[in-house]
Amino acid sequence: MPTSPAFDAYAARYDAALNRGLRFTGEGKEYFAEARVRWTRRVLGAAHVSGWRSLDFGCGTGTATPFLQQILEADKITGADPSNESRELAAEKFGGLGAEFCHPNDLSGNPGAFDFAYCNGVFHHIPPAERAAAAASIFKALKPGGWFAFWENNGWNPITRMLMRLVPFDRDAILLWPHESRRMLRAAGFSIQRTDYLFIFPGSLKFLRPIEDRVSKLPLGAQYLVLARKCA
Repeated sequence: MPTSPAFDAYAARYDAALNRGLRFTGEGKEYFAEARVRWTRRVLGAAHVSGWRSLDFGCGTGTATPFLQQILEADKITGADPSNESRELAAEKFGGLGAEFCHPNDLSGNPGAFDFAYCNGVFHHIPPAERAAAAASIFKALKPGGWFAFWENNGWNPITRMLMRLVPFDRDAILLWPHESRRMLRAAGFSIQRTDYLFIFPGSLKFLRPIEDRVSKLPLGAQYLVLARKCA
């Protein structure tokens, strides 16, 4: 994966650009980052083990890092991102907390190093012709039996598409439909364990959020999770 000059340009103002779209949800990016990791921990169930060596693929400025540490109880986190500026900002914020940051190309030198991989909203920025190779690199980086939490924006949700048009670096993104994501992950060698949809209600309707777990199999949420595993 080459370096990302587009995200280098946005790195310092990434939060402001993202929150331009998220303001309509009534929540900031940290709310969604925490909720994604909490849901991931929940659906892993008894398969979860504290102390996992974890990969955050497309980590950006490291937003998920503290939640992977606190909620997933990851022992060591490696954030991989093609944007040099984003990695530098992530290292400034979280480098002293047991996290390290690298270019995705560096992962090839250490196959089977991770117990768990996490990825949020990254693949819609990867050109379609390069997505299979990116998925294969994550598969290679995991140990046999390792887990992959693949989060993406849900194109079935019209609010998602509207909000993406408001975020400068999302306007030209090419979304992956859930069936495309599952097909891509299977082709990389993963076994699909489940698909869930999350984030239906905005902050103004947060009193309805407790019912989201009961409808998480319906394609209503703003994002979806494909939980996959590298079978031993």
